[in-house]
Amino acid sequence: MHILVNCSHFLSKKEAKSAMDYGEVIEASVRNSRFRTKARAAKLTVDVFIIVSQFGFCCVYIVYVATTLHDVIASYAKVEIPITAYVAMVLPFLILLSFIRSLKILAPFSMVANAVLCVCLGIIFVYVFQHLEPSTSLPQFGGWDRLPLFFGTAIYAFEGIGIILPIENRMKNPHDFGGWTGVLNLAMVCIAALYCAAGFFGYLAFGEDIKGSITLNLPAEPIYIAVKLLVAAVIFYSYSLQFYVPFEILWPTVKRKLRTETRIKYGEYLFRTGLVIFTFALAAAIPKLDLFISLVGAVGSSFLALVFPPLLEVSTFGMEGMGRLNWKLWKNAFIFLFGLVGFVLGTYVAIQEIVLSFQADAAANHHN
Repeated sequence: MHILVNCSHFLSKKEAKSAMDYGEVIEASVRNSRFRTKARAAKLTVDVFIIVSQFGFCCVYIVYVATTLHDVIASYAKVEIPITAYVAMVLPFLILLSFIRSLKILAPFSMVANAVLCVCLGIIFVYVFQHLEPSTSLPQFGGWDRLPLFFGTAIYAFEGIGIILPIENRMKNPHDFGGWTGVLNLAMVCIAALYCAAGFFGYLAFGEDIKGSITLNLPAEPIYIAVKLLVAAVIFYSYSLQFYVPFEILWPTVKRKLRTETRIKYGEYLFRTGLVIFTFALAAAIPKLDLFISLVGAVGSSFLALVFPPLLEVSTFGMEGMGRLNWKLWKNAFIFLFGLVGFVLGTYVAIQEIVLSFQADAAANHHN
């Protein structure tokens, strides 16, 4: 993320632009290199991966909300309704949510959502700490064959690179974003601490039975059901934030084909609706929360977070900017190869696990 931000600052000054998004940064970098004829293709490639990644996040959010509703309603009604039905229930509300066109409208809700999420996390940790098992009673290592899935899940959890520059560009004081004590570092440290704590202590509390989200392991008691629903509401609201980036990339191309103001107005609503239905269809096709998270992380996030940034830094600053003994070049080569291997293995294993999961479900339904 810091590589992207630093390259953005450097290229913004060079191009005399006040702000640039991820794709524009890549395009400007390649245009100022020996591969200048490939600049447009480079931007298109990055935009495609951003769209895939952000739509993947949207799909995961839909599956999470649907899975939570399924879990809550099943604990009361004792009726088994497929998760895909809950996905369909959420669709109309997502369409209405997508009609919100400005992030400024969402800002006040974001503060409330963060406060609610903090309270819910506190309640979750209180429950978890009351049910910890000795670490010696659980396997210390899940096996090498699980590492690719872990890679996808971990990179999904920490990867938000597609919305980093839009956030910085819309800050009142963008200079507060970087630096050792800037918004980016503070946010990532807090996120890392929360993820590590939730993962470690959640595993000690629930063991091998831990689910794709720790909230799904909470008991069917009123306070914990309220926590599940509140977290689901926050995730539902966050859908609009993830939806914003791919829409902003795709809409200008569609808008140019609409000639009148009336067509642009209603065309935008139709286009937003179509994109939401697209994410709904993907979520309904793979309603497996943990596997979907791993797949999205391996496919989209690995390239955006680990493969493209090293190439961007080399392209932007050249060999003369690689530091003493070219240490930045070696660093970038390691990050690039790590991301590429993670992409290949993570995608393969995630798809394999999804296929096996569907086969197991089909076999169980056949026996019933």
